[in-house]
Amino acid sequence: MKFLDTPISGALVIEPAVLGDARGFFMETWQAEKFAAAGVHATFLQDNHSRSVQWTLRGLHLQVAHTQGKLVRVSSGSVFDVIVDLRLSSPSFGAWWGAELSAENHRMLWVPPGLAHGMLVTSPSADFLYKCTDLYSPPDERTLAWDDPTLGIRWPLPAGVVPSLSAKDARGKSFAEIEKFP
Repeated sequence: MKFLDTPISGALVIEPAVLGDARGFFMETWQAEKFAAAGVHATFLQDNHSRSVQWTLRGLHLQVAHTQGKLVRVSSGSVFDVIVDLRLSSPSFGAWWGAELSAENHRMLWVPPGLAHGMLVTSPSADFLYKCTDLYSPPDERTLAWDDPTLGIRWPLPAGVVPSLSAKDARGKSFAEIEKFP
């Protein structure tokens, strides 16, 4: 496995070794010792799987209590995955970063606690898998506005295409309004 730094402090792109032949492939997606050696000391309490159609935008989500670290990947299709640093003490506070995660590139992303996270489906559909370090807590969930102009996230939406949003995601709070982390 390769662990690659991102512009967001503590967030990592993980490129697993993919072993394949005419029958298919095998890859290791989690191994505690390898992740610990890369600085990720995580205990996962919940696994999630979502399927979405093209131009669905989910996020930008966070939990203000029961904060979650997430290890995310795509098993079918492709997404543009985005993180925003909400940690006041972080050197990358207020910055966003995005990358393509796909079934083809096999990349994973480690999203440390204290970040908002979201994704846009860029293929006809996508299966998105994520391991979380804490349980989902609806009273603690918040949504940061995907289109906040102060963040200026460059979502790869074709001209004239409006993303499909849940009601919750359509009511996201601005960066100025959203709770921050120490």
